[in-house]
This record gives sequence, structure tokens and C-alpha cells, in this order.
Amino acid sequence: MDWTTQVMQAYGYPGLVFIVLVENLFPPIPSEIVLPFAGFMTAQGALTLPGAVLAATMGSVLGAIALYWVGLWFGRERIYAIVERYGRILTISTADVQKTEDWFGKYGPLTVFFCRMVPVMRSLISIPAGLVQMRMPMFIFYTTVGSLIWNLVLVGLGAILGTAWPLVSQWVSYYQDVVLVILVALLLVGLFLLVRRKRR
Repeated sequence: MDWTTQVMQAYGYPGLVFIVLVENLFPPIPSEIVLPFAGFMTAQGALTLPGAVLAATMGSVLGAIALYWVGLWFGRERIYAIVERYGRILTISTADVQKTEDWFGKYGPLTVFFCRMVPVMRSLISIPAGLVQMRMPMFIFYTTVGSLIWNLVLVGLGAILGTAWPLVSQWVSYYQDVVLVILVALLLVGLFLLVRRKRR
């Protein structure tokens, strides 16, 4: 059992808040493992389902706010330089950051809500929000609602599956692939419409 689950078992709700906060700052710690295990703990009686979801959401919001301030303080050029240098360690790339920045530029504040339910981007979307100085109350609102939905689904699945909770990680990987296919399809449609408009 890895250290994340050990911390959650040892410290309960505060441990869950801490792990989810760290997971938001460092994507190598996947929420698709942390949250289903928290659900498993609710099935064992160590946590309650509402308490686990609220603790996970608190950790998500705290981590998102930290990344928001990173975007606000460091600025675009420094962030890209950091990702280019340390991206392999953080398991993210400049392409990931560019993609989340493009989404934010195209869809605005709602991107914060939707990206909170997309692996990898759920953390990174906070950075462009800070870069453009999105209003903090709006940022916290969309982050909280999006995180609450994501956490409820994954914790709930872990509670339902019990000892089979590791299956959730596999399902999330399928979900991530589907999201990627949809994004590529939308990109192709957008390019097609743009080319057709220019021809006209």
C-alpha cells in the first residue's frame, strides 16, 4: 500500500484533505486512486461518505487556490520555463499547459468548472485562471462545484465497489481516453469551420 493510502488511514479526514491538496499540486498523485480508496474507507466505517466528499473538496479547493496564485505571481513566461525544465518530474508538458490556456481563452470561466472533471487539466486549469486574474469568488465557486461532482463520483464508486475499488482507476483511464477523442473531434470540427469561413 503506498504512502497516500497510509496517510489517509492514519489521519482520517485531515489526511484526506492533505493528500488531495498535494494531488492537485503534483499530478503524479492520481485522484483516481486516492478518492476511490477514501470511498472504500467509508464502506469500512472509517469515514462517512459526506465527510469524505467534503474533505476531498476542501483539499481540491485549497490546491486550486495555490495554483491560481502561482499563475498570478509567476506569469506566463516563467510558468512555461518551469514546466519545460521540470515537466518530466511533474508528469506534465508545455502542451498540457497550452491546451488548458487555450480552453480558458475560448470558453472563459466555465472552463474552470468543466476541467475540474478532466484528469491532469483539473489541476492545471487553475494556472491560466490566475494568469488572467479571474475574480476569486467566481474561481472558488466554479472550482468547488466541479470538484464536488468529481469527488462525489469517485468516492461513491469506491464505496460501492468496496475491496474492488482499484477498478475505478482503470475506468477513469477509459474516461480520459474518451475525453481526448472528443477534444480531438471538436478541434477538427473547429478547424473545418474556420477554413470554410475563410474560403467564403
